[in-house]
Amino acid sequence: MKDIGGVPDFIEHWGPQPFRRLGYGLVAASLGSWYLAHLSELNHIMPALLSTITAGYWYLGLKDLGQKHQALRSNFPVLIHIRYLLESIRPEIQQYLVEPDDVALPFSREMRTVIYQRAKGLPDTRALGTKHDVYAEGYEWAAHSMFPKHVDEATGGRVTIGGPDCSQPYSASILNISAMSYGALSGPAVSALNLGAQRGGFYHNTGEGGISKFHKMGGDVVWNIGTGYFACGETLPGGKRRFDPTLFEKNAKLDCVKMIEIKLSQGAKPAHGGVLPASKITEEIAEARDLGDGPHTDCNSPPHHSAFKSPWQLMRFIAVLRELSGGKPIGFKLCVGQPHEFAALCHAMLETGTTPDFITVDGAEGGTGAAPLEFQNSIGFPLAEGLTIVDSLLTGAGLRDRVKLIASGKVHSGFSLVKTLSLGADVTNAARAFMFSLGCIQALKCNSNTCPTGITTQDPALSSGLDVASKSERVSNFHAATVHSALEIVGALGLESPTEIKRSHVYRRTSGITAKDFNRQHSEFFPLIYKWQSGILLDDIDAVPEYMRRQWLKGKELHERMRNQEVVAMPGGVPADAPMSAYDKQALETFRKYDTDNSGDIDATELRSALDDMGASRDVNVAALLKKYDSDTNHSFDVVEFTKILKQVQVSGVLS
Repeated sequence: MKDIGGVPDFIEHWGPQPFRRLGYGLVAASLGSWYLAHLSELNHIMPALLSTITAGYWYLGLKDLGQKHQALRSNFPVLIHIRYLLESIRPEIQQYLVEPDDVALPFSREMRTVIYQRAKGLPDTRALGTKHDVYAEGYEWAAHSMFPKHVDEATGGRVTIGGPDCSQPYSASILNISAMSYGALSGPAVSALNLGAQRGGFYHNTGEGGISKFHKMGGDVVWNIGTGYFACGETLPGGKRRFDPTLFEKNAKLDCVKMIEIKLSQGAKPAHGGVLPASKITEEIAEARDLGDGPHTDCNSPPHHSAFKSPWQLMRFIAVLRELSGGKPIGFKLCVGQPHEFAALCHAMLETGTTPDFITVDGAEGGTGAAPLEFQNSIGFPLAEGLTIVDSLLTGAGLRDRVKLIASGKVHSGFSLVKTLSLGADVTNAARAFMFSLGCIQALKCNSNTCPTGITTQDPALSSGLDVASKSERVSNFHAATVHSALEIVGALGLESPTEIKRSHVYRRTSGITAKDFNRQHSEFFPLIYKWQSGILLDDIDAVPEYMRRQWLKGKELHERMRNQEVVAMPGGVPADAPMSAYDKQALETFRKYDTDNSGDIDATELRSALDDMGASRDVNVAALLKKYDSDTNHSFDVVEFTKILKQVQVSGVLS
């Protein structure tokens, strides 16, 4: 009995012998056609065409039979190429003929359409109501007010970034271009994005590939520094890269560079590095990355940084970059992995007194970096959970007011922007949405150098088709329309500013008959620490939900263990090649002066001598300092504790 829905019998019975029989038949038909043409019974084009088909059939079939690597080609010569053809056009068939409007794989037709319309300045309204099933699980909405407000776009759409140690704060838009490197994107694409950012008054993140000439078209730039230290490093033998403070200072002080972002990880491939082969390093890429004159070796971007290896070294590195840049905002970007590791960063901030001006939280749904499938699909926290963890730990540590949070993860519309702000973000970034505004058709060829729209390719034949002037206008249009939509929603909620958005303003349906606002969406594994609980991890940790308390204590243990390992590693507590600010260098020299036995610690008597020699008031209570700063309770101070004491004494005004 024949299986219903199976393949036709002739395909199952196909093989080398049927291939040859059909081939012999084609040869006979070709010869017969030439005879008929000779008798003027057939047009001469037909035998030529049939002979060409026959020759191609035999060439392809014999090639299939002769190879040894693919069983399908050996068993189904010629015929198997129909399968390969269908596989190659499957994405296009799926997108144009099969895909419904509301399936986001990775961006739905509806998402892309509204971006295209807004980028082109076309009407984006819809008729006959929503196409979404409002009773389906996962449906989300914002709760409007009976008393809507008007939000001033000139002020409501801006956020000032810069903590207490920043001397050049930056006013950022609530929507900006996320990190995408030149090299991953073509020169015309980067130029159009940068000009669009200039027109619209928002920033453009360089990605970790350095600052190219295409980033210097006039738009504000956030310089992303990855593990390869491009445009701020030097290449060592073997292709390894090392941070170069002199080169960093030169580029950090460019007028276009408004903020600097240290990349710890990204959502598309958390904890995964990469190598740029020497064969792909063009003159323009070498210039953007400050690789110097060729010949070039493979350019390595490992999964980890070499300039710092622990939370407290990261804080010192931030202080160094802030000093070298002339006081510009310094932050870092990460996709959250293990929550206690972020808690360790918070402990390092508290201990060193140094905080980043901003933290960019990248969701695992990020997608502009080419990455192995497992890293794209199964590594890292999605944005909602990752942002909740970061916001809660900073709040619980009493640090949230010093640090602005930037979030990136499929922001593409006014509602998605508002939803992201409700989760705790101050500012949002978008990458793929701005690619769509450039004309991306989601062909899914970003990593093949054959992008048909010229956006993610270095092939000049393709990238030359992207008109910078018109595309930059579309980038600006999309930004303006999306921010306008978001601020309209903010006003509809009865609020006067995006800073007033709370999790309780946005709801998600959890089943056909129940729904929860985002305040109640968190599970026992990701409980919130609310703004009114600022500092609770320090003042009343027993009142903190068990999961967050466990992460906080585990983070403290990790921070202290890593710091103490480094302190023991050499007297003075700082590796010889660790980047340090001028203040830290002075503190280290002072510490080493009084650490007479090179033990890596000074006791209370030595601290008293140091403070006296520096002109501190005798009113300074060393016993109180010991109680407050002796975190490991060994009745002495290491270099980190000593540096923090000096800062505290100076702030109190008792040290000249």
